[in-house]
Amino acid sequence: MKALIFDSGALITLSMNGLLYVLEELKKNFDGKFIITHSVKREVIDRPINVPRFELGALRVQNLIDNGVLEMAESLGVSHEEIQKETQKLMAAANDLIRIDGKPIDIVSEGEMSCLALSAIISKKKIENIIAIDERTTRILAEKPESLEQLISKKMHKRAELKSQNISLFSKFKFIRSSELVYVAFKKGVLNISGPKTLEAVLYATKFTGSSISFDEIKALKKL
Repeated sequence: MKALIFDSGALITLSMNGLLYVLEELKKNFDGKFIITHSVKREVIDRPINVPRFELGALRVQNLIDNGVLEMAESLGVSHEEIQKETQKLMAAANDLIRIDGKPIDIVSEGEMSCLALSAIISKKKIENIIAIDERTTRILAEKPESLEQLISKKMHKRAELKSQNISLFSKFKFIRSSELVYVAFKKGVLNISGPKTLEAVLYATKFTGSSISFDEIKALKKL
C-alpha cells in the first residue's frame, strides 16, 4: 500500500488551472490511495463551498471524493483524533522555531501540519507515502530549515532567528508539488491538451497560482 497525501494548496492550484481531472487519470496507475485529512477538507470544501466566489472549486474537489479518487484518512485505518493529536504536536513545535524580537511567530497552518501528522502516523505502519504540497515554508522546514531565517526575514521585513530545537521532527517527510504532478501527467500523456508548448504552459500555470517552483526548476523539467 502507498499513499499520496494532498494539502489544500496543491488541490487549489490544480483546481484553479482546470487540472483536477489529472488526479483521476493518475490514480488509475497508482498502487495506493490519494488521501486528504479533515483539516484539508475543511480548507478546500467545507469553508469555501459557502462563499460564492470559491463554491465551484469546492464542488470540484468534492466530486473527486464522491467518485473515490480522493479518500479520507480513515480509509487507512487512522482516526481524525489521532491525526489531530499529532497535528497539534507538530504545530506547536513548528510555530516555536522562528522568533522575531524574541517572540515566536506562526509559520505553518493546521492543514499543512495535518498532512505531516498523517504521514508520520502511516510511516510507522510501514505505508510508503509522499505529501503533495505547494507551500514553500513547510517544504523548507523539512528540507532546508537553515533557510527559514532568510525566508521569514524577507516576508516580515524584520530579522528572524531560528531555534535549533525540534528541527529534527520535520526531517523525515517527502514532498511533491502540483507542478511535478502535472509533469508526470504530461509524461503519461493524460493531459487533455497537446502541442509543443503544453508542458511549459502547465508548469508556469501552477507556478503563478501557488506552486513554489522556480524558473530554473521549470527549465530543468522541460529538458527532461
